[in-house]
Amino acid sequence: MTVKEILGVDEFTFVEPSFSALAEPGYTALLLEGEWDEGRMLLDENEEPIAVAFHDSLGWVGGSFLYRNLIVPLIERFEEMNGEIFQEDRAVWASAVREYFSEKLRQETPPAFDDLNPVRMGILSSVLTRAWGRGSGEICIDCGCGSGVGSLVLRQLGYTPLSFDNDPSLISRGLLEERLKPAETMCLDATLASVYLDPVPRGIGIMMGEINTFSREMWERIVTELFSITRETLITVGTEEEAQLIRTWGDAHKRVVDVQESPGDSFYDHWVCIAHDENR
Repeated sequence: MTVKEILGVDEFTFVEPSFSALAEPGYTALLLEGEWDEGRMLLDENEEPIAVAFHDSLGWVGGSFLYRNLIVPLIERFEEMNGEIFQEDRAVWASAVREYFSEKLRQETPPAFDDLNPVRMGILSSVLTRAWGRGSGEICIDCGCGSGVGSLVLRQLGYTPLSFDNDPSLISRGLLEERLKPAETMCLDATLASVYLDPVPRGIGIMMGEINTFSREMWERIVTELFSITRETLITVGTEEEAQLIRTWGDAHKRVVDVQESPGDSFYDHWVCIAHDENR
């Protein structure tokens, strides 16, 4: 379902300009400033408010509250106009929100050069199959998805990717080539992933690096965020030194990290790190 279908409107615009802005509380204030004549509120399956929409002469405008709190003054504003209440599962709304902002990104962002290497797809498929076997629809996070090679392989193996990257041009390319699906994709800072994602059983971070003196702190933050939202994590890197860093970061977060050499790829995915909870 789309955002418009869930809210029962013909046209709709989010007050937030991008997916990553959905956690920023400042956009809530913009909804208090309008001269509205009609309102709608969306509740999830637990009757918690997850969105509001208001109408004026220009159409419907609203905000999503999946990743920030809905403040009392905005609820009071809605109640003043005797607005309608709608209900939908949180997961369905989250999927619709991802689709909205992915489509917006695709329309506004020129795609990057296509970097797909068909040979690498086969290598990744072998790595994932050896580690986990085939899936049966389970969600698997694809951290730093780029243009979607990892997400495509996950889907081919029977998993449901939930993909994110902070490069809109790469995401735009992935959406154009249909390696990424709008309802499964987010443009966000991977160091803040846990703000937007609940933990899932598995996740991948394909070709993390180059990890050097200047980028080490950033990559450590990305890896530890990925650990925080996955119970089992598969990360590939180009060098043994990078793999040992992944193991060190895993130790610090009570993860057992198995490091394996994957000679099928001499550059992108030469070392495979599989991390899981110590108590598994």
